[in-house]
Amino acid sequence: MAPGKEVFEGVEWRIRVADGSSEVLVPATGHARKAWLGIKGLISGLALKVWMFFKRAWNVGANDPRKVIHCIKVGLALTIVSVFYFMRPLYDGVGGNAMWAVMTVVVVFEPTVGATLYKCLNRICGTFLAGFLAVGVHWVASRSGERFEPIVVGASVFLLASAATFSRFIPSVKSLFDYGTLIFILTFSFVAVSGYRVDKLFDLAHHRISTIIIGTSLCILVIMLVCPIWSGQELHSLIVRNMDKLADSLNGCVTQYFNQTREKSNEEADKKLQGYKCVLSSKATEESMANFARWEPFHGRFNFRHPWKQYLKIGASIRSCAYCIEALSSCINSKNQPAELIKKHLSTSCLKVSSSSSSAIRELAETVKTMKKSSTIDLLVGEMNSAVQELQNDLKSLSHLLNPSADPENKKLETSCMEATTTTVPLMEIIPVVTLASIIIEIVVRIESLVDNVEELAKLAEFPTRDDKSKQSKMKDKIVSDEKTEGTMKALQRV
Repeated sequence: MAPGKEVFEGVEWRIRVADGSSEVLVPATGHARKAWLGIKGLISGLALKVWMFFKRAWNVGANDPRKVIHCIKVGLALTIVSVFYFMRPLYDGVGGNAMWAVMTVVVVFEPTVGATLYKCLNRICGTFLAGFLAVGVHWVASRSGERFEPIVVGASVFLLASAATFSRFIPSVKSLFDYGTLIFILTFSFVAVSGYRVDKLFDLAHHRISTIIIGTSLCILVIMLVCPIWSGQELHSLIVRNMDKLADSLNGCVTQYFNQTREKSNEEADKKLQGYKCVLSSKATEESMANFARWEPFHGRFNFRHPWKQYLKIGASIRSCAYCIEALSSCINSKNQPAELIKKHLSTSCLKVSSSSSSAIRELAETVKTMKKSSTIDLLVGEMNSAVQELQNDLKSLSHLLNPSADPENKKLETSCMEATTTTVPLMEIIPVVTLASIIIEIVVRIESLVDNVEELAKLAEFPTRDDKSKQSKMKDKIVSDEKTEGTMKALQRV
């Protein structure tokens, strides 16, 4: 009955048979209608996929408008360079090689200024060097006679191409001149081999170099004048974001382990908790940005000789802390959980260490962001170390839970009152929380290394000192109040 309803939109045909019952008549569907329904479903599915594609493309542009701006800049550069093909005087000036300018714009235009300058300068240097060497080899080959000319050209191509390819394996050459070496091999082989059949080799090299200079110059002007995106600024912002993510993940992991929130995890909290994963996967991006930033001129707050390599050291320190946070995350998801008594015993000190460590990381992020030295970082590091000392003392006191009779006071208690019972905790229930505490202490050690790297950056870049007198006084008052509270608690414990 259902298929008949779908075909005839709710209209049914029934007949009465001899026994008094009724049957539904469903006429057979023709082949033409089946084909139409199949084509209709295919078109609907294709239209839905196209719509979803445009929706995702719109989201990409809305989330990062700089990608749309980059596309517009590429179109603008290609439109301007096409004038050399449309205008006859310009076309005659560069000959039929005007298409090399278009190809240059396509292959060297990158989203950031540093990446575009890197490719442009490498392309110009590689083309110049290869062109002059190719013309020199052609001159030597032409003087060697018709018989030895192809041998000289072939040998030069073999030797120079092999040497240039080997140089790409050298780390210093690969980081700075890898693209230029590739262009050198391409240009030298093209000009040297073409010179064997082309009479006006010098004109060919001149036109190729001229068009490449035109294309690269146009790319540099467009990328620097129209909404520039600087690699140095991107690297600077990435380091700051990674520090903030590290602080959120550290605080969130420890808090979740000790169940302080008592709330259901939401999407935003889980995203902050997993922020360390973005830090672990940012090494390649940091290295490429630092490499491109070295090619950029003075811009904003960054000088031409800004210590970009120090950012890589800071990024390495951040990732070393993130590896420990990954181990903390595995402790949260572990099946072996400690007893509630042990967790309660160490929760206060562990949370204090994580809170002070997160505060120190955020202060370092603020230092890098504002490019000003912090006047409170020493106080925060001191608070972090005092919290670690308190955690170590709590760890030492765990031995009394394992063996209460080892404590003299417990012996007196047992002799004076035989009916009193003391609760002991198995060793296997202490190991998980001790592992977590040792990881937290290791994170503190690595944070101190991060502090040293940030201070070295401030020294090399000559950061001015930030005026935080009110914040500094609050920090001192907080430390004094914490010391008083700690002293009072110890006195109460002795009583």
